[in-house]
Order: sequence, then C-alpha cells, then structure tokens
Amino acid sequence: MGSKRRQFIRNGGVALAGTVLMPLITTSCAQKKTLTENVGNEMIKSKDMDDMFFKISLAQWSFHKALFAKELAHLDFAAKTKSLGIDGIEYVNQFFKDKAEDTAYLNQMNARAADHDVTQLLIMIDGEGGLGDPDKKERQLAVENHYKWVDAAKYLGCHSIRVNAYGQGSAEDVASAAVEGLAGVAEYGAKENINVIVENHGSYSSNGKWLSDVMKQINMPNCGTLPDFGNFCIKRKVNSWDCEEEYDRYQGVLEMMPFAKAVSAKTNDFDAAGNEINTDYMKMMQIVKDHGYTGFVGIEYEGRELGEEAGIVATRDLLRTVGKALS
Repeated sequence: MGSKRRQFIRNGGVALAGTVLMPLITTSCAQKKTLTENVGNEMIKSKDMDDMFFKISLAQWSFHKALFAKELAHLDFAAKTKSLGIDGIEYVNQFFKDKAEDTAYLNQMNARAADHDVTQLLIMIDGEGGLGDPDKKERQLAVENHYKWVDAAKYLGCHSIRVNAYGQGSAEDVASAAVEGLAGVAEYGAKENINVIVENHGSYSSNGKWLSDVMKQINMPNCGTLPDFGNFCIKRKVNSWDCEEEYDRYQGVLEMMPFAKAVSAKTNDFDAAGNEINTDYMKMMQIVKDHGYTGFVGIEYEGRELGEEAGIVATRDLLRTVGKALS
C-alpha cells in the first residue's frame, strides 16, 4: 500500500517460475442495496453499483493521518466508510496491533460493521517479520507471527490477510525464502479458508514478473496477489524516498492480475477533470476487467493536495465514472 507506510516496514519481493495458480477461494461479496447518506452538505446514494463490474471498498490507510492523530478512532472506521457511500472495508493491523487475539474487541469490530452494513474484507499486516527473510529461523518466526492474524481475519469474516514478502539479500535468495515463508502462512490459512495475498510493496515485490513467478512456484489456491496501481518503485535514490527506478505499472498489474484476490486503487493527485494524474484509470481498470475480476477495488488515497476525506471521495467518484464506462 502506501509509500509512507513503508517508513514502518522494510520491503522486498521475489522471483522464480512454476505452474499457474488458479484461485479457488473467492472474495467476499456484499449484498446489493441502496442507501441514502449525508456527507457534509452532499446527499450521496450508496449503491453497491449494480451497473459496474466491480464493487468499491476503502483501505484504512487512506485515513492514516486521522487515525494516528486520534482524530478518527479505529472502531469508528466502519461508520465513516459507510458515510462516504462505500460498502467494504480493508483494515490495517497497525491500528489494532495488540487486539488480534482480543475477542471482545473483535466482537466490537464485528458489531460496528454489522450496524453500518459494511463488509469486512481483509487485514493488511505489517510489522510481523519478513516472509522472504533468507534466515530460516527469522523467517519461521515471521510465519508464526502471522497465524494470529489469520485467526483474526476468520473471526471478522474477512477473506484474506495481506502480507509482505520482504527480505535482505539477492533477488534469488529472497525469492527462495519467500516461496517457503508464504507457503507456510498459506498452509495455515487454508485450514481457516483464509487467503494470503502479497502486494507490490517496494524493492523486489514491485517487479511484477518476479512476484508473479513466485506465485507460480507456490501454486496454492489460497496464495495470491493484491495489485496496487502505484507501488512500483523497485529502487529508491540514496537517502531519499524519491524513486530512481520504477517498474511499468500497467505491465506490473497485468502480470499480477491472474493471481489477484483484491485490487488497490492508489491515488495521489487529480487534475481539474477528476482524473488521477499518475495513472490512466481507464487503461488500468480495463486490465482488471480483462482478467475477469469482479470483486472489490479498494480506495487508497495518499495525496497531499486534498485532505484525506476529499481525496477518498475524489477516488470514489473516479472509480464510479470509469466503472460505469467499462461495464
């Protein structure tokens, strides 16, 4: 997900070849409904978009500034999402990192989601170790650290946890380690009918071919990808977050989509017509559609020009415009 979130984690990715994965565990689907909500002075119609080929969800990282500043409570995320006319939520474990095994707290999350009629889709996991760490002991510890989040995802009715395949070493070494690490979590996840999905999240993982090759080698029905439209920096400048080498985002999403169990609609800046200036959304969403994807597409706004809520609304409106045009 976000470039700023990468300040909290190391990033990596992986490569190697194998057979093509066919996803067998499907994503959650919200019931289709119509609801009118107030958002400031604007009346919006929340409709799980009968006339679009996908549904819209909201990644919690879009509100990371408000959440870290305690301006928005984690337990209020479901209500806030619904107020914006969005019916699916994607959590980030940083905002309830000590609650994975707290069933009383998870019960509150379930209750809030039910109260506001939103679908809990996935949990994005950071800070639990590198699943591509070449050190076997450290990698196994990372695998086991993810078990509690698989259990939490099942308790919340989510379909997936998003993990990181990072590790220090050569592309080949990290790839080999990640195949083992991801498979270890996926084996545990399969027992609970939970997917383990990897995002392009910097370094090796932002090379679409390398990541798709790892998926082919793992070849497990509940291990897949979460293509993010914007996270394709594979090398940053020294002592800077500026990107020195970037993988082609359209090629990367094209390579990841055969394994996708979720999709992240990254936005940063918009032009006067409401188009994202870094990504051609019509082109990108056509790639998504061409792969037969009909699940949720998660908004992840990271821009600076618009406030968080305004940026989310701009992304929502862009997705609706493109979705209707392509459907």
